[in-house]
Amino acid sequence: MNPTYTAVATSSGRDDRAVTSDGQLDVQLALPKEMGGTGDGVNPEQLFAAGWAACFATTLDLIAQRHGLDATDVAVTAEISLVPAGAGFTLAAALRVGLPDHLSGEPGNRLVEAAHRSCPYSSATRGTIPVEVVVE
Repeated sequence: MNPTYTAVATSSGRDDRAVTSDGQLDVQLALPKEMGGTGDGVNPEQLFAAGWAACFATTLDLIAQRHGLDATDVAVTAEISLVPAGAGFTLAAALRVGLPDHLSGEPGNRLVEAAHRSCPYSSATRGTIPVEVVVE
């Protein structure tokens, strides 16, 4: 494997810090209130949602550009849920894709499908967690 880029981050847990090797990200993590924590920090699911939303939007824009379409006004909202499973949890996701009017209907739906096939986050989760993709 010959990666183009590798992100490196270190953390000791959900109630500690997460820091990237380059120091660009240094966040206080906290267990969500819904899970008995203080909620006084971000949690891994929020970080995952932010990364997936950004990656998906960028992927969709790149595919649109290849087809001569403008997708700069696309807004992707990723929802990452912790779902009880046995003695622990699993993840579930929803991607809500807001398209500008000029991409509504079939052209936009095709772009979203292509982005979901190509986005690295979508590829990494394919077949491992339930993912709902909603075009809004």
